[in-house]
Amino acid sequence: MAIAKKTIQFVGRPVWAEISLSALAANLRAIRKHIGAQRKVLAVVKANAYGHGAVTVAKTLRKAGADWLGVTCAAEGIELRESGVTGPILILSGFWPGEERSIVEHRLTPGITRIEQLRLLDRAAARARGKGHRAAAFPFHLKIDTGMTRLGIPFEEIDRFAAELANCQHLRQAGAFTHFAASEDFSVEQTAQQEQLFTRALARLRELGIDPGVVHASNSAAIVLRPSAWYDMVRPGALLYGYHQFYEPASREEEARRTLPLEPALSLRARIISLKEVPAGQGIGYNSRFVTQRPSRIAVIPAGYADCIVRTLSNRGRVLVGGRCAPIAGTVSMDLTMLDVTDIPKVQVGDVVTIFGASPDCKCQPIYANDVARMLGTVTSDLLCSVGRRVPRLYQQ
Repeated sequence: MAIAKKTIQFVGRPVWAEISLSALAANLRAIRKHIGAQRKVLAVVKANAYGHGAVTVAKTLRKAGADWLGVTCAAEGIELRESGVTGPILILSGFWPGEERSIVEHRLTPGITRIEQLRLLDRAAARARGKGHRAAAFPFHLKIDTGMTRLGIPFEEIDRFAAELANCQHLRQAGAFTHFAASEDFSVEQTAQQEQLFTRALARLRELGIDPGVVHASNSAAIVLRPSAWYDMVRPGALLYGYHQFYEPASREEEARRTLPLEPALSLRARIISLKEVPAGQGIGYNSRFVTQRPSRIAVIPAGYADCIVRTLSNRGRVLVGGRCAPIAGTVSMDLTMLDVTDIPKVQVGDVVTIFGASPDCKCQPIYANDVARMLGTVTSDLLCSVGRRVPRLYQQ
């Protein structure tokens, strides 16, 4: 991805994220081709669309053909609605008592994760129907806990759920879903056990006269590795943003890339705001955790751990500047990070630094968010979600 022309005359604090909307659309098309046209795609845009900007990303993915959008709470769904986003939006983590009126008002589809939520939603739907807002029963998706032991109704409570639903005249079940506990390794026995339990739960719903509706279970990793769990709809998250969620071993990620090629959509950049010539033996940054071993050139960029350069990258991480790699020197501050650019010629104040993402004229390996995440021993989405809201998002077609 080339650096956006508008960033050349950037006004304000010179740190920004460039987001390729064409990459997002291309990744969605690649996922749909992989799973087949007969299945629906729910694009997960929770957590500010993994740091990419929820509203713009949601509109882009809907235009590109996403059937559903997925958020984690009512507030995220309401933000999309109030910004003009149309189409079905599923609240993946259910709702808190008191949110049900807003959910109905904004035509959000809640995940039911506890039986007690049915009555709350039914009363809210009844009130809205009485005011003439809706003539049809209000839809929801049932979340079934098959072994994640987090949210959802366990198999043993399905009969009680069915009995309670029978008393809710203003609701209808429009979907059923579960979530796999294995997030990187889908060859483990637990995943097969979860699939089997989910199948039993769906069968029991049908025995009780309940149509499960749209059935879905696959997150990004399952989309790549477990076709048996694709069902009626899949729920890509990290895949949409250009990443596979494997960080150990790296060979598994390389294999996944061959199966489903993707393009990372976000590049995080900053400009050098200070450049100093310092002698050997000079301490750099908090507690002088980096000490120069030779006469050095130290650059400063206006981005720190409040922006996405996590503190554990101190004296470990690297960035791209002048087409080459530059190591992070010393402790990463909240707002600033120092770089050792001694071995990179012609570096000047104002030069663009790529913290992660594609970099033009790069003479070394690109640094992508998954490379940084692997160094930190975490998943890529953890890093992407840490791109702070004070970082402007600049969108490119």
